[in-house]
Amino acid sequence: MTSVYLELGSKRIFACALEWPGWCRSGRDAESALAALTAYAERYAPVAERAGIPFEFAGLRVVERVRGGSTTDFGAPDRPAAADARPRDEQTARRQAALLRAAWDLFADVAAASPAELRKGPRGGGRDRDRMIEHVVGAEASYARRIGLRHKAPAFDDADGIAALRADIERVIAAPSGGAPPLRGGWPLSYAVRRIAWHVLDHVWEMQDRATP
Repeated sequence: MTSVYLELGSKRIFACALEWPGWCRSGRDAESALAALTAYAERYAPVAERAGIPFEFAGLRVVERVRGGSTTDFGAPDRPAAADARPRDEQTARRQAALLRAAWDLFADVAAASPAELRKGPRGGGRDRDRMIEHVVGAEASYARRIGLRHKAPAFDDADGIAALRADIERVIAAPSGGAPPLRGGWPLSYAVRRIAWHVLDHVWEMQDRATP
C-alpha cells in the first residue's frame, strides 16, 4: 500500500504520498482528502511511466499526521513530514529526481497542447496558459532558494532560463544527502521535491481540465 501523511489545517487537509513526489491532494477533511488522492492515482500514473518507475495502486495507508498552518488552508502543502528527515541514498535521490523531471516534461507537453486562452473558472477566474507557465517557473525560482540555489525568475518563454533553473534544481535533488535541510531555514530535500512536483502537477491537471470547453 502507498504510505501517506496527512497535513492538518483548520479548513483544509492534504493527503500526500511520501514516496511519489507530486501525488498530493486536499479535501475539507481527511476522508475527502484521501478520496481525492485515490481518484488522482490514474492521473499520476503517467508521471511514473515517464520516469520509468512501475506504479501500481493498491490502496493508501496513513503513517503520519502533521499540523498544517495558514498556507495549508490557503491551498498548498506547507509542512514536511518526519519521514523527510531520513537520509537519502543514491537510489532514492535519483528516483525523486526522475519523477520531478517527468512532472516537468508532462507540464511542457500539456502546455504545448493547450490553447493560449483557457476556460474560466466558475467565478470567471484562473490564469491563461502563458501566465500559468510564468507562475509555475516563478514559484520554482522561489522554491530553489529553500535548497540553496539562486536564480532570477525566468519569463514564460525564456526556454534557456527555465532549463538552467530546472537543471540546477534537479542536480541538487539527484544527489544523495542527509535528512537535514541544505541551509538554515531551508527545506529537507524529500519535502522540496514533493512541494515542487505538487505545484507543477496541480497546474498540469488544472490546465488539462480548463483546456476543454
